[in-house]
Amino acid sequence: MWLTAGEALQRLNVKAQTLYASVSRGRIRAKPDPADPRRSLYSRDDIDRLARRSVGRPRADAVAAEAISWGDPVLPSAISTVARGRLWYRGEDAVALAQRATLEETAELLWGRFSRADSDRSIDKREWGVRSAMLALAGRAASDLPSLGRSPGALRVDAGQVFAVVADAFAGGGEAPVHMRLATRYRRAAAADDLRCVLVLLADHELNASTFAARIAVSTGASLAAGTLAALATLGGPLHGRASTEVAALVEDIEAEGPVPARLRAWLGEGRAVPGFGHRLYPHGDVRAAALLDRLAVPPAFAEFRAAAEDLVGEAPNIDFALAALRAAHDLPSTAPMEIFALARSVGWLAHMLEQIETGSIIRPRARYTGSIPPVT
Repeated sequence: MWLTAGEALQRLNVKAQTLYASVSRGRIRAKPDPADPRRSLYSRDDIDRLARRSVGRPRADAVAAEAISWGDPVLPSAISTVARGRLWYRGEDAVALAQRATLEETAELLWGRFSRADSDRSIDKREWGVRSAMLALAGRAASDLPSLGRSPGALRVDAGQVFAVVADAFAGGGEAPVHMRLATRYRRAAAADDLRCVLVLLADHELNASTFAARIAVSTGASLAAGTLAALATLGGPLHGRASTEVAALVEDIEAEGPVPARLRAWLGEGRAVPGFGHRLYPHGDVRAAALLDRLAVPPAFAEFRAAAEDLVGEAPNIDFALAALRAAHDLPSTAPMEIFALARSVGWLAHMLEQIETGSIIRPRARYTGSIPPVT
């Protein structure tokens, strides 16, 4: 027997995006609705099986596992949070801040003080981008002092130097704010203010995967450069910093293959989720995406895709879609979304590392062992 999306959501008691994610992961079978090919039907057997798993009191290990995966906060932090549908940086509305502030001013808010520094490495302009940033950070990580036992003042000086290395790798050197340097590097002067806005919007976002990696690294006493390198490596995954690339590819493919609504229905009918839409922390829509898209002359292909996706999925676009639209609106290089994301988030990583070092504790979770243990003889 097959259920409509509404019936499936009622049985599971979850949000629509969770249903689509279960379909994309093969947990729930889906097929086009013969009566309305714009919609999908979902296997009742699969729905009931998942519903039964959620009944009853969860064990402690299940609670811990859920906390690690989009669950309750696992570390105390005063840097940023998503609450009441808004993103807050130390109690200040990030969207309002993005209307006027630079990334450097945001760093001062998140760090407590921003120490401007010059990079100690000359960046080869032929190597601008992620590779250049990773090489420069690796060089510092191999020689910088550990963070353990350093004074807060000395660590903030280090933070300014690490940020300078990242900024030079992505935006080039100079005295101008990084959004101006980035616009110059991309040869898109008209994009400067939109770049300033998105850099502030992306500066931090609670305890995401890359930020957690940075905090784990410095909790062992590693240097800020080492923690930033760990975070940048984590950001490079397609489910994190490179998600907008998947959005752009899907928009281009669907536009080329025929009417967008029909092609998108076919995509959903194959049990795949639509990237760039919905966010678990924003039930009424990602405020970062809304703020950025309101500024842009969104290209027609993206506008048509957005309208079709919102109608079929019932979710608003998230920051991954907005980044892809920003790139298209200003004809930026294909590498731009990842570079913008990494440059912006380096400010948040450094803020979280400074906060973690102040705790003086190591992050060391336990594992729930699922292997075998030989009998004791």
